[in-house]
Amino acid sequence: MKETRSIPIVFSYVVDPVGSGFVQSFARPGGNVTGFQTYEFTIAGKWLQLLTEVAPSVRRVGLIHNPTTAPPGFLRELERLAPSAPAQLVATPVHNPEEINAAIVEIAREPGGGLIIMPDIFNDANHPQIVALAAKHALPAVYTHRFDDGLVCYGPDLPDLFQRVASYVDRILRGEKPSELPVQAPTKYELVINLKIANALGLSIPPNLIAIADEVIQ
Repeated sequence: MKETRSIPIVFSYVVDPVGSGFVQSFARPGGNVTGFQTYEFTIAGKWLQLLTEVAPSVRRVGLIHNPTTAPPGFLRELERLAPSAPAQLVATPVHNPEEINAAIVEIAREPGGGLIIMPDIFNDANHPQIVALAAKHALPAVYTHRFDDGLVCYGPDLPDLFQRVASYVDRILRGEKPSELPVQAPTKYELVINLKIANALGLSIPPNLIAIADEVIQ
């Protein structure tokens, strides 16, 4: 956007396009930019619900995120839900691998700990460390998009989202204006459950979750 206000731009991995200043609104982007939102902030409640369903003993949930890179809307949504939440929600900011280790150790200090690994490029980059620490300290964790080594993953079907981008590129090349193509939210989500990790944590996944999961990893 700094380079051009005329060449069309279609984004595919943006959480808060209005808050980031990319578009004026979802319905009427208004400039040379449009595309596809990766997450809606209300999905945060679903992550909390899944965590407490697969691990009913969880009483304290660490929300692992880097304040520099994580969109703040997810924390705001969870703060809104906190008064009626089945577990205490603990915002857990981390900025480097050392802080990740300290944060997870702190959540594991008392029984009943769990984790929500917030959508964050920092968390993605440090995913192997986070998974290893969650296993080491026997903490149930929910991840916000697919990782085969995560206990529970719930989020948008990213390949589907990226494929939908092609339709907008095609329409723009055929003469439509980005300013008139509304920003779209995900339409397909996937739930992946890893039974191997559940067994290692001593968790029995509810049959209703197994029934609706898009994939169950044995």
